[in-house]
Amino acid sequence: MKILIKNGMIVSDSETYQADILIEDEKVKWIGTDLPKTDVDTVIDAEGKYVIPGAIDVHTHMDIDVGIARAVDDFYDGTVAAACGGTTSIVDHMGFGPAGVPLHYQFNEYKKLTEGKAVIDYGFHGVAQHVDDDIIAELETMAEDGIPSVKAYLTYGFKLNDAEVLQILKKMKEIGGVTAFHCENHELVEYMRKKLVEEGKTAPIYHAKSRPNLVEAEAVERVLKLARLAGDAPVYIVHLSCKESLEAVREARRNGQKNIFVETCPQYLLLTEECYEREDGLKYIMSPPLRTQADCDALWEGLADGTIQVVATDHCPFNYGIEKQMGKDDFTKCPNGAPGVEERLMLLYSEGVVKNRISFQKLVETLCTNPAKIYGLCPQKGVLQPGADGDLVVIDPKKESVITKSRMHGAADYTGYEGWNINGEIDMVMQRGRVIVKENDFVGEKGAGQFIHRHTLKAEDIN
Repeated sequence: MKILIKNGMIVSDSETYQADILIEDEKVKWIGTDLPKTDVDTVIDAEGKYVIPGAIDVHTHMDIDVGIARAVDDFYDGTVAAACGGTTSIVDHMGFGPAGVPLHYQFNEYKKLTEGKAVIDYGFHGVAQHVDDDIIAELETMAEDGIPSVKAYLTYGFKLNDAEVLQILKKMKEIGGVTAFHCENHELVEYMRKKLVEEGKTAPIYHAKSRPNLVEAEAVERVLKLARLAGDAPVYIVHLSCKESLEAVREARRNGQKNIFVETCPQYLLLTEECYEREDGLKYIMSPPLRTQADCDALWEGLADGTIQVVATDHCPFNYGIEKQMGKDDFTKCPNGAPGVEERLMLLYSEGVVKNRISFQKLVETLCTNPAKIYGLCPQKGVLQPGADGDLVVIDPKKESVITKSRMHGAADYTGYEGWNINGEIDMVMQRGRVIVKENDFVGEKGAGQFIHRHTLKAEDIN
């Protein structure tokens, strides 16, 4: 099967140029000008449109059980939503399993959750619930099985202490893996939540007050110091949300620390804690919480100047009308998380590129190329070059749309961006040479997604 995409403006992480793309047997075969139409099965005219690599979301929580509720998107609904939003690969953060289980326990459980459901390609991050000699050894076998990354939480029920974190960092450096961190000071969060509830302050706005900026920034700074102690072990900060955390990263880099990777999410770029004052404020309870406009502005600057390498979503949807209502009388009872996997690409294009906050190349860098390099998907994913998978998105800059639940494809009963005007629209999404989305309609196949066996960090991808 040969597909020729003609006349499009190709955007990479470093340049924009007009060229044709030939895809054959699921791979990019050739990129050039005036490629002949002969001996081609399908010709797609992309004149006046942009062509970018399929976006990668390296922070999703499909079908996750958080104890008090289960995310409403399974690996079918969630990946359909991702595809319709221009995301052709995800790396999902697996949830906690029973206490004491090995790392492979959750890997085996999640293989069952994805079987016959995922419509796009997928991988997993391991999750460390405790640390002992067996877990440290198992980090290596997980990497051999295509999972060269592990997540450690500094809060929640299976939080790790500093000594456990240091052991993981040392082992992951040894094997070329990446440790991802949810950074919040657990003791401070628990103290503040308890105090606010005792004072009768249980409305959604107090979710933000219970997890102030410095609670995150302290944990970010601590993790960076532990990574330095482990010999500049690769460390990845998930969903960084505030200016103080950003400054902690900059300070570490000024001091010469290497291998620091930082992620933020659209909600921390575009939404503020004022959302908690709304009647439907429960929709926005997530951790870390939404911050102030000053924090949003600082994150945009950090994205533009390269302090932040990745924009992911932390997609973890619950229905506002059902699960979120558990917190109607007490914010601490509300499951944390919100949808976002479908909205990400076009929000970043419309609010970032069109409004000149970031370049188009920076969008491709942070949504496609950097996630692929950091987490071992490149050069199979995240780039358009000969030999790469035929994953791409065609964007029509002349069209406009409005984000509304009626246009969304996930199972959640709301979008946090209802009514947002979007400049530009996704015209087509292709995965491994097959069109899976056309003009907001999913036309792919249930279960067609493949597990991505990711590789460890390569020297050229470490900075």
